Amino acid sequence: MLLAEELLLLVTDGISGRLCCPAPQVDVALGGANLLELALLNKVGLTGQWDPGRPGRILVRDCSPAGDEVLDAALRIVGAHQGKKPPAVIRPLGKRLRRTLYERLALAGIVGAGQRRILGAFPTRAWPVHGVSQQAQSRRLVTQLLVGQAVPQPRGAVLVVLVHALRCEHKIVDLADCGMSRQQLSARADQIAEGSWAPDPIRPAIGEMIAAIAAATSAAAAAGSVTWG
Repeated sequence: MLLAEELLLLVTDGISGRLCCPAPQVDVALGGANLLELALLNKVGLTGQWDPGRPGRILVRDCSPAGDEVLDAALRIVGAHQGKKPPAVIRPLGKRLRRTLYERLALAGIVGAGQRRILGAFPTRAWPVHGVSQQAQSRRLVTQLLVGQAVPQPRGAVLVVLVHALRCEHKIVDLADCGMSRQQLSARADQIAEGSWAPDPIRPAIGEMIAAIAAATSAAAAAGSVTWG
């Protein structure tokens, strides 16, 4: 399962199939998930002092197929934005991605495809979770990392970073069970977002990408276009 798929499951209510965060912010975070996954696969990075061009710009380091059609599509999008700063590619990566991921998860039997109505009048899709074990596994991993029961590894740490960008840690972790406040969860997520878990060669690039994702989700929230999925 892709990191973006795990994130989408985490922010989808299992019964109603609704998002627990505003859709524009989720779309940005999903695009960021694909960018970070490609970076962890050493497919993309940011230019450094030994690369041509200005530093801190998007660079495809390996254009061979990633072995997944969604990641391959993301790699093509990144390739079209080479030479630009990370924020320029995050929104394009998230465009129409949520629907694609939901449909993949539905084909795998992990979510269902239903309908609900907004304000009792406007029909829209709902994606109730059928694969509760997959959702529970991701939720458990994020919880263990945030309460300090596990050492951050790249995949789990990225999930925490993305959840933190959406400011929804308290919707993933049961505050009563873990004995932590929302502020404490956020502070722990900030520590994980510093990126000490990332492999040394890509740690600076990962850090810049994380900062760009956080800024992009904040911008989506500030725009005030709150459309619920």
